[in-house]
Amino acid sequence: MTTNKKLDLIAIGRSSVDLYGAQVGGRLEDMASFSKAVGGCPTNIAIGTARLGLKSGLITRVGDEHMGRFIREQLEREGVDIQGVHTDKSRLTALVILGIRDDKSFPLIFYRSDCADGAIDESDIDESYIASSRAVVVTGTHFAKSNTAAAQKKAMAFAKKHGGKIVFDIDYRPNLWGLAGHGAGEERYIKSGDVTAHLQPILSQCDLIVGTEEELMIAGGEDTPLAALKAVRQQSKALIVMKRGPMGCVVFPDAIPDDIEKGIKGPGFPVEVYNVLGAGDAFMSGFLRGWLRDEPIETCCAYANAGGAFAVSRLLCSAEYPTFSEMTHFIMKGAASKAVRLDTTLNHLHWSTTRDAMTSFTKADHLFALAIDHRAQLEKIADDVGASRDRIKTFKRLAVDAAARVAKGRTGFGMLLDGTYGREALFRAADHDFWIGRPVEDPGSRPLDFEGGGSLAAKLIEWPVNHTIKCLCFYHPDDSADLKAKQERELLRLYDAARSLGRELLVEIICGKHGALTDDTSAQVMRRLYDLGIKPDWWKLEAQKTEEAWKNIDHAIESNDPSCRGIVLLGLEAPEAELAKAFSLAKAHHRVKGFAVGRTIFADPAREWLAGSIDDPTAVTRMADSFARLVAAWEKA
Repeated sequence: MTTNKKLDLIAIGRSSVDLYGAQVGGRLEDMASFSKAVGGCPTNIAIGTARLGLKSGLITRVGDEHMGRFIREQLEREGVDIQGVHTDKSRLTALVILGIRDDKSFPLIFYRSDCADGAIDESDIDESYIASSRAVVVTGTHFAKSNTAAAQKKAMAFAKKHGGKIVFDIDYRPNLWGLAGHGAGEERYIKSGDVTAHLQPILSQCDLIVGTEEELMIAGGEDTPLAALKAVRQQSKALIVMKRGPMGCVVFPDAIPDDIEKGIKGPGFPVEVYNVLGAGDAFMSGFLRGWLRDEPIETCCAYANAGGAFAVSRLLCSAEYPTFSEMTHFIMKGAASKAVRLDTTLNHLHWSTTRDAMTSFTKADHLFALAIDHRAQLEKIADDVGASRDRIKTFKRLAVDAAARVAKGRTGFGMLLDGTYGREALFRAADHDFWIGRPVEDPGSRPLDFEGGGSLAAKLIEWPVNHTIKCLCFYHPDDSADLKAKQERELLRLYDAARSLGRELLVEIICGKHGALTDDTSAQVMRRLYDLGIKPDWWKLEAQKTEEAWKNIDHAIESNDPSCRGIVLLGLEAPEAELAKAFSLAKAHHRVKGFAVGRTIFADPAREWLAGSIDDPTAVTRMADSFARLVAAWEKA
C-alpha cells in the first residue's frame, strides 16, 4: 500500500474537548474537578495514529474560541496535519463531560447543540487535500446528519477517484442519532432500522470496516453478531474487524465462516479496566498503523489490542494513547501488573515520548536561562541596603525585560522565577516564548523542605502545564544516612507529584558546599536518585573540573534515562570568566544544553537598583549585557 502521497490517512468528523471527572467511583453529579483533553472519535484516531508514526490529517470544525484553539494547538503539537481543521466563527466547540462510576459504568454527557464539528458540510472537503492521503477514515456518527453525511460521502468519492482507501469506523452512539436522551451518552446499542438503512449504502464503498459486535449488528441490521457479519459481507468486500473487548478481536478478510471463532483471531491483553471510553479509537489507531504499512493481519491485531489495552487502563482518551516505542515495549515485555497505569517503566516511557505535546515544550538544541528565582539572597540584599522587600517584585519584572532583550523572540531561552516575589514577573514572562522553571524548595533547607508546607500537589496543580518544577537539593554522597533518607523521601514525594500532575521536573544538585567535589561525586548522587526511581526531565549541576567527571555524568544518564532532556550548569555567583572556562569543558558533552545562571547576572545590578543608585533602564541594560555575554561565551566555547 506504499505510495508517494503526503499523508497516510485523513480522519473526518467529531472534534471536542473532553472533561474527565478526576474523582473515580462516584456519580458524575458529584464530580468536583476535571482533566481536559482533546476528544471525538476521528480526532482521537488522528492523534493516536500520529503517535504511532503515521502521517495523519483531520477534517473537522472548531469554534473561534479558547477550546477551539486548544484543539488546534494540541493537534499541531501531536504532529497532526491541520490543513482541514476549519474555524467556525458562529458556533462553539463541542464539549463532552465524562466520569468513571465503576469498572462497568462510565457516564458521559455530549454538549453538541449546534456545535462546530456538527456543522461540517461539503464546503469543508477539498479534493486536493483528500488526494494527498492514502486513506480516509469516516465515522458512523457523522452519517447521522445530512450535512455531515454529505461531507463524508464527498470525501469518499474523492478518495476513490485518487486511489485512496476508505476506512469505516461504525462508531455507533444512539443518542447522537436522536435515539436516546442527553443523559444516555453511555448507551451503546439501540436497534434501529432507520440507522441501518442509513449505514448500509456506505458499506459497499469501504476497504476496511471496524466495529464492536453491537456496531456490526446495527450496520448489518441483524440481532446476532454472526448474522450481522454475514449481512455486512453481502454488502461489502471490505476487511471486517470485530472488536470484542477483553477477548481482543476477530478479522474476516473473505467469506464469513459459520463460527466466528474461525476468523483470524487477535487475542486481547489481560489488563485491569479503568476507563473504556476512547478504547475503540486507540484500537483503530493501532490497527491502522499495521494495515497502512501492509503488515500481517496478526500484527495489525496486536497493535490494535495493545492500543485498546492502554486506553482502558488509563483515565483520558487521546492524551493516554501510546507511542510506538511504548506499544512495542508492551507487546514484547508486557506490564508489571494488570493495572497498566501503575507500571513505572511504561509510565516513564509514555511520559518521555509524549511530554513535548503535553507540556507545550518548544524544542531547541540549547537552553539559556536567566535564573532569578532567588528569595533569601535578594531579601538579604534588600535588607543590607535598607530597601523594602516589596521592591524585589519590581526588580524581577525588570529581569524578565532583560531576558527578553537578549532572547529577541528566539527559542531556547528561559528563566527561573518564583511565585513568592516573582508572581507579576511570571505573568510578564508569559508574553514571551520562554522556558520557565519554578522553585519548590524552602531556600537553603538541608534536609530538603518545601516552601510553604502543606500539600505539594495542591500547589503545583495551579501552575501552567508548561512550567517546569525546579528543586534545589544540597546533597553529598558522604552525608549521614539519616540526612540522605530525609532528602530522598522528599525528592520521591516531589517526583510522584510531578508525574501525577504532568509537570516536568528539574532537579538541581549542589554537592560542593558540603564536601569534596571529585570526579564521581555528582554522578554518584545521580545514580542514587535513579536507583530510587527518580528520573528528572532536567538536571542542574555544578561545573565539573575534569573531563572524567563529565564522562561519569554522561554514563549515569545514558545507563538510567537516555530520554532525559539534558543538563544545565548553575553559576554559584562565579565570575563570567570562570563560567566561560566551565562552558568550554561542559559543552563537549551533548547532554549539557546550556546554563541557568543568576547572581553572576543580577547580583550587582540588584544591589545598586535596590539602593536607588541606578534606574530601571540601567538595571535592565546591565542584566541584559551580562546575560548576553554568557550566551556569547557558550556559543564560542
